[in-house]
Amino acid sequence: MVTEQDALLPESGSQNSRYAELIEPIARWSRGFSDYETAIPGLGLFRREGPAPPAFCMIEPSIVVVVQGAKRMWIDEAAYRYDVSRFLITSLDLPGRSEVIEASVEQPCLGLVLRLDRFLLAELIAQGVAPLSRERGSVPSVGLGAATPALLAPLARLVALLDEQAAIPILAPLILREIHYRLLQSDQANRLRQIAAVDGHGYRIARAIDWLKTHYASPMRIEELASQAQMSTPTFHQYFRQLTTMSPLQYQKRLRLDESRRLMLNEHLDAASAAFRVGYESPSQFSREYSRLFGAPPKRDITNLRRTSARPS
Repeated sequence: MVTEQDALLPESGSQNSRYAELIEPIARWSRGFSDYETAIPGLGLFRREGPAPPAFCMIEPSIVVVVQGAKRMWIDEAAYRYDVSRFLITSLDLPGRSEVIEASVEQPCLGLVLRLDRFLLAELIAQGVAPLSRERGSVPSVGLGAATPALLAPLARLVALLDEQAAIPILAPLILREIHYRLLQSDQANRLRQIAAVDGHGYRIARAIDWLKTHYASPMRIEELASQAQMSTPTFHQYFRQLTTMSPLQYQKRLRLDESRRLMLNEHLDAASAAFRVGYESPSQFSREYSRLFGAPPKRDITNLRRTSARPS
């Protein structure tokens, strides 16, 4: 069943005023780009000048804040709409589909992506920053958070550093620490605690995902992966699916297919070479699974992607 995760705050005109200090610099720095990697480690800006259908992407543990317009993230069959009243947060690396639903040339969809620092979160949690949650068990690794003034203020100061780049090495770490503190004080504290607490299931699944990202082309033995995570195989399966919405094997398959697409598109490998590079032994199996995920056989899909990217904006 397709469900959309609703906002935690109602949209209002006053909400836009909270973003006044973010809209101008993001619009200026992203002009001419779809995605802009800034000089601040872990901070990226984005700009979309029209609605766009869902596009496959790999999401890092991060927050995504829209300061103008609206987007929707699809994780499996669940849809998360985020806009000026709520931000998207992911606590694990997840495959998803990103959709632009409100944007125009006159009022582009603008925002920022900030990668989360798991070690900084763990340090702050060890200092007793995050309030203890009454919830038991694991929570999904993706959700929506309320965009509060307490969080937006340090984000605005962080983006403002792009105009004072000599100060970035000194001030950015202090502001990033405050942002992580604010997140641990927010309605998303339990989601973040789950992947930062070293004795928790979320932290162990995150370590397993780190291994899969590095060894996606290697054969995978679930028993060995569960052992590395210090879990029984059934428990590992249960929490992996609960947190990522897919099995470890499905997750590895997504990593392989996403990487094969990148190899064909950017490094101009043919389908068979890309299939072998990412760990497939059968090109025909690769073609079937690629078509099932991306909606077209490898050669046709890559041709369509190149044709689309070559069109004038």
